[in-house]
Amino acid sequence: MSSTNSPPSNARAVAAHALGAVLRRGRTLDQALGAAPGLEALSSRDTAFARLLLLTTLRRLGQIDAFLSGLMDRPLPARRGPVQDVLRLGVCQLAFLETPAHAAVASAVALAQGPRLSPYRGLVNAVLRRASREHGAIAALDAPRLNTPDWLWQSWTEAYGEAHCRAIAEAHLGEPPLDLSPVSDAEDRIEALRTTLDAQRLPGGSLRLRGAGDVTRLAGYEAGAWWVQDAAAALPARLLGAVAGKRGLEIGAAPCGKTAQLAAAGARVTAVDRSPSRLARLRENLARLRLETEIVEADALEWRPDEPFDTVLLDAPCTATGTIRRHPDIPHLRGPADVERLAALQGRLLARAAAMVAPGGLLVYASCSLQPEECERRVESFLSSAPKFSRLPVRADELPSLREAVSPTGDLRTLPCHWAEHGGMDGFYAARLRHHP
Repeated sequence: MSSTNSPPSNARAVAAHALGAVLRRGRTLDQALGAAPGLEALSSRDTAFARLLLLTTLRRLGQIDAFLSGLMDRPLPARRGPVQDVLRLGVCQLAFLETPAHAAVASAVALAQGPRLSPYRGLVNAVLRRASREHGAIAALDAPRLNTPDWLWQSWTEAYGEAHCRAIAEAHLGEPPLDLSPVSDAEDRIEALRTTLDAQRLPGGSLRLRGAGDVTRLAGYEAGAWWVQDAAAALPARLLGAVAGKRGLEIGAAPCGKTAQLAAAGARVTAVDRSPSRLARLRENLARLRLETEIVEADALEWRPDEPFDTVLLDAPCTATGTIRRHPDIPHLRGPADVERLAALQGRLLARAAAMVAPGGLLVYASCSLQPEECERRVESFLSSAPKFSRLPVRADELPSLREAVSPTGDLRTLPCHWAEHGGMDGFYAARLRHHP
């Protein structure tokens, strides 16, 4: 990024406001960015820069804070969080976005306005000038460890071992690719789409792009040729096998992916979700894809179908720690209490989902979490109290080129460090359970 076309300070002001909203007001990245004052006045280019700056700062926050602590005689008091945010954004630009030093420093000083910030303009200037000379030292810091909260590091070390924990944390530092699931399963149409998009075809059929930009401008979007879905997220629905003609239920269906998979495969799908806004997105996506489903706005804990289903896919609400590479705000918004709270909800939903499976039918429990409490332990707890259900183990030949994702108990367990040669994937868990007559 050259100094002649460096985005203006108002893009940085949007990022600074959004960063504070995530870290101190508990907003998600999308909520914080969408509500940031001045966003609507930015050009598309400056909006993209503000988002990149926010994403990168959150992704590297531990590293940035450790570096900043070495540049100041004493830490800023907690009430000076906005000053700390200005410094964080400045260091991010210097160390990770290759912004020219004078532009990064000057724009940070310009952000230090108003009665709460202006007294610290001298500090911001001095610290970032020093950072501009010494920012190379940030590369020597232990990035995977520093950018992972203690509670997550401990959990993943216990669950997967320290080597895998470190590999997961390392994967979270990279920019995730964009994966697309084609609507058609016809080989010639998939290959034509791959060629048009200049995409990589992954084992299993997903198409992967890098630096794709605005997805609505990609070939095939308007025609409804594909939907966005990480390759790992496409796996749980496949565990249901041949679903053509079968009555299928998805709980937690919005915004689209797994519902679209089942509908495109010929299932007669009922999609249940309690969120009106999420269901609106589901309807929009299905209309674009020209796929039909029955959509029900209801709480799955209270909703009762007229008859049981051949297959049920429970896409359980969770902490989503398997998607941190896409959502680097998650480590700053979630904690152990959220794991405990959501695990209890998952247990109730799993019991309710099981009651909707016809004898002989299949239930797939899926979660995009890396926390065992929301995944393996949840299924084991269910099976211990549901004698009519048993695990139907996943076979290695069901997961092309992904044998390491089959757990010893026969469940699906992908990690962000899997498929490193292809650019990684989200962390996902799924267990396939059969209802015995």
